[in-house]
Amino acid sequence: MAAAVLSPLPQNHYVVEPVDQKKPKSAAMSVASSTSASRHFKDWPNDQGFDVNDETPEPVELKIYGTIPTYAAGTLYRIGPGGYKLKADNGKPVESSHWFDGFSQLHRFQIQPSSGSDSSTKVFYNSRHTVDSVVENIRKTGKMTDFTFGQKRDPCESFFKKVQTTFTPLPTRDVSTPSSQNIGVTLSINMPGLPPPGIKSQKAANGVNSLVAKTDASAYQWIDPETLEPIGLASQTSLDPSLKGPLSAAHAKTDPATGDVFNYNLDVGSKATYRIFQVSASTGKTTILATITDAAGAYIHSLFLTEHFVVLCVWGSHYAYSGLKLIYTRNILDAIKNTDPSQPVRWYVVDRTHAQKGVVATYTSPSFYSFHTINAYEERNESTGKTDVLADLICYEDSSIIKRFYYDNLKSSSPGATDYDISKPRAQAMRPYLARYRLPSVDADNKQDKSGTATREWAAPSSSSVELPTLNPHAVTHKYRYVYGCTDNGGSSFFDGLAKFDLETQKAIYWTEKGQTGGEPIFVPNPGASGEDSEDDGVLLSVVLDGFRGTSYLLVLDAKNMQEVGRAELDAGKVVGFGFHGVHVPSQGSDKGKALDI
Repeated sequence: MAAAVLSPLPQNHYVVEPVDQKKPKSAAMSVASSTSASRHFKDWPNDQGFDVNDETPEPVELKIYGTIPTYAAGTLYRIGPGGYKLKADNGKPVESSHWFDGFSQLHRFQIQPSSGSDSSTKVFYNSRHTVDSVVENIRKTGKMTDFTFGQKRDPCESFFKKVQTTFTPLPTRDVSTPSSQNIGVTLSINMPGLPPPGIKSQKAANGVNSLVAKTDASAYQWIDPETLEPIGLASQTSLDPSLKGPLSAAHAKTDPATGDVFNYNLDVGSKATYRIFQVSASTGKTTILATITDAAGAYIHSLFLTEHFVVLCVWGSHYAYSGLKLIYTRNILDAIKNTDPSQPVRWYVVDRTHAQKGVVATYTSPSFYSFHTINAYEERNESTGKTDVLADLICYEDSSIIKRFYYDNLKSSSPGATDYDISKPRAQAMRPYLARYRLPSVDADNKQDKSGTATREWAAPSSSSVELPTLNPHAVTHKYRYVYGCTDNGGSSFFDGLAKFDLETQKAIYWTEKGQTGGEPIFVPNPGASGEDSEDDGVLLSVVLDGFRGTSYLLVLDAKNMQEVGRAELDAGKVVGFGFHGVHVPSQGSDKGKALDI
């Protein structure tokens, strides 16, 4: 392992910069560069990561630098936008406006351990676009007519036409047009209740029997885990007919002990209806745990899970006109009202035990907005003798952060990138902060004690907070110490590093290199780890773009100290698009073929 240089940063931070690493020299160090940095925001090029139109259908072996530990063997799947623009048959260009609407692409990194006389770990990569029918329709019509997250629309289009193209319901199961929906935010491995269509072999060597893509709608896309080809579509009504609402959380939650999956379904209209549901891993049966009708319909990307409870947090991203504005805007972003700081956040605690008591407690807290929850766990309060829930998540002052993710604001060559320089007050207000909330006495017997205030115990400064947060999967629903994620500290127009945040010391350590844009870091635990200090014994896997050389690589960091131990690099000029989320599936040991929705 390379030595490290510790450079001081404000507020007890420090950066870990590897030196003497046996890896390709970044063009930031070179006289010549394939990409001129001078025309990019903060001289940090990232345009290539937003517009990837090619794919690698057959696995290719990557070049390894350094060392990748044997226990990381398995498959890393990543999903998110590839390209976002194309030329229609009429010759006119068509572009997605918002990063969340880019054309979905799936990536697979197969990490194969050393065997026999071969002492080195090997990595193979392949990828495939999963929206061929969507793209073909756009080419033919020259328009984007489907419901989207944030596509800017023609204001002159008639209301009737907008109604016709909003919330077109998916059939319960559909194998005829599997690439006709843009579903590409998160992935589920062997998701219960959704047996894949029997039109392809679904037995993969890594234990993955089914691979399902999800988004913030109540739709699923089955994908062949070997070829990465879409093979079918389904809606949540296939789990239970009452799950008829069009919206859901892209981040479902998996019980690490049972494999059961939890999520919500949201039906909007004159009154919003949330149905919190559980899908049993052992039987495939779906149970409605609670129905909530006194909360505003809102864009909620993720929820919380503890050992005995599901927690739905309805934060400041309410839909206008009880959700009816979704019909007019045909996208989520423009249907969300500006966050009203006077409107409290509402927390609903739902029993998920066999007792099925429904909503057992409700709380309020001052206004905030969030994309991502991190983890939650239960703790006995010694002063009350009752159980409190501690919930950690990434917060923002309001929902305006969603508008930052237009391509015109994210691309380093775009003039709009300067609008979000963190030196400007507007950008400061959009920076994330990691916070912990305490929900007291969730098991109180007195009904009056079942509603109260969720108290923010602390909030980390934005300079040490992260987005796309991850953790050791063995820590899910338990008390834990470490969070990992991507940093946005003003070094670029997008993410500018990776960080590990210590919840006990409130300090962070970093991996950062000029021009290197990393994605969500996935924690792979060392199966040989033991003892109280074993939570961070493992490695992080992050797909990184070298913006100077226009090449992507799979970065492997020691999770204890954020030092690079190895990398697997694609051929020169090959780029993996900036994706959203991924999942690592171990190919050996007791966790073989297992992965959690977190």
